[in-house]
Amino acid sequence: MVQLLLCDSSWGDGGDEDSFKLRISLLNKLESDIGSLISSRARSEARLWLCNAIAGIRSIMPRYQRDLFVDLLRSKPWKRGLAAQLWWMIFEKMPQKAGKIIARKSCMLEKFFEVGGGLGTSKGAKALSQFAFVNRDICWEELEWKGKHGQSPAMVATKPHYFLDLDVQRTVENFLEYVPEFWSSDEFADSLKDGEILSIDTKFFVDVFVDLMYKEDSRSVWEAIDEFLMEESFSSLCQRLLIVIEEPDFCLFLELMHKYINPNMERVDFGCSSCWLEIIISKCSHFESIDQILLLTAVINQGRQLLRLVHDEDEQDGQAKIKDVVLQIRKISSNAKGLVPILKCFKTKTIEVIKWLGLLSWVLHYILSEECLTPESWESVFTKNGISFRKSGKYAYLHDDEFAEENGPDLDDRTSIRARRKKKEKSRKKRRKNSDHDDVYEDELLNFGRSSDLLGLGSHTGSWLLSTDGYATSWSSVDLPEHLSKHCFSTWMSWIFTKATSVT
Repeated sequence: MVQLLLCDSSWGDGGDEDSFKLRISLLNKLESDIGSLISSRARSEARLWLCNAIAGIRSIMPRYQRDLFVDLLRSKPWKRGLAAQLWWMIFEKMPQKAGKIIARKSCMLEKFFEVGGGLGTSKGAKALSQFAFVNRDICWEELEWKGKHGQSPAMVATKPHYFLDLDVQRTVENFLEYVPEFWSSDEFADSLKDGEILSIDTKFFVDVFVDLMYKEDSRSVWEAIDEFLMEESFSSLCQRLLIVIEEPDFCLFLELMHKYINPNMERVDFGCSSCWLEIIISKCSHFESIDQILLLTAVINQGRQLLRLVHDEDEQDGQAKIKDVVLQIRKISSNAKGLVPILKCFKTKTIEVIKWLGLLSWVLHYILSEECLTPESWESVFTKNGISFRKSGKYAYLHDDEFAEENGPDLDDRTSIRARRKKKEKSRKKRRKNSDHDDVYEDELLNFGRSSDLLGLGSHTGSWLLSTDGYATSWSSVDLPEHLSKHCFSTWMSWIFTKATSVT
């Protein structure tokens, strides 16, 4: 029987010291084996998991998230890759911020057209036309037309649509060389304010703005960055920006976060997937590498994906090592008192304790996935671990809110009978309509049945409403290992903060 260690232990009993030392030794061995697996097979994926975990932090205020990213951007050496990704975001979400800067520095666009761009937008062509008409005495002769002959100012004044015959590309080339006044004109500046011109060659403008940041230290550019970082959500910033930084810069980012993060322990929600991360960052001011925090993210937040990675391991030796350690850990003390020595270490070894509890919760995930294969085995786990439950009357592959409440056996039988009748009637109609389709239909049903058995969705499945979340969700056998392991971890973390202060 799988013991989930959910029974509130006696904190006056320090537990078995030898058992504690052996458990820690095995957990450290498991950490090493999983860490090696992540480093060799899934480091990029694990980094993405970490980015998502950081994005889930809610305690950083907008002005602090601004300061955090600005500190990172201004750190040496220059973070050109990060800055470029930031400007891609600004161009996509708030192009007008960049457009206003271009409007004030419109002369810099001479270079843009020199490198082969084109004023292919209607607003740009309109600005060119307006400027040419207002300043016709100095630049009208530089206009190039698509027809055989040009148009006079008087003719265009009466028939403005004639400007549609303007050859914008050749005219721009002339203006670059002979009419420098255009690039600082109000007409051109007004056409740029909405930022639409950025879409012509986004990479060019990204490079321009990065140079304005670092080479010119443009005040207006940094002000635009400040505004965007205040207005954009922390979640979005983390998911879009952290994926492009190098690992040394990731360590720096975590160290910078230490200054701005301050989780409220009185209101902490241990059911939140990022609360443990907030605690670690608030306690740790220096990160030599992200290896340990990658592992923690994997075992605490991504248990199912990690288990899949373990089973997908090409080398059987890797699987065997992890399975052997998991089974050894299971053999140790099977009651909650065995956790007492670990929990008592929290004040002096905060990160280590969170790591040990995270690994232990994943061990439970592994064992539950391997051993609980029938509804009876799951219900036995619930009963032995003090978890109240109700059958939800849903199969694992169904997600209809209609069955969210507990259904009695009579209703289940009636529903099943009706479903079988409908299938039979549908099958008869198909046979009458086209006998050839009957064989195909039966084959599909057989294939579905085989697939259901392989996936564990046949007669050996069930779903339950549990007291662990106040009977709010129907949990299938597929989701239960992850749910229960996370519930165990959050329960243990809650014990730490509610009782650790009273430990002698």
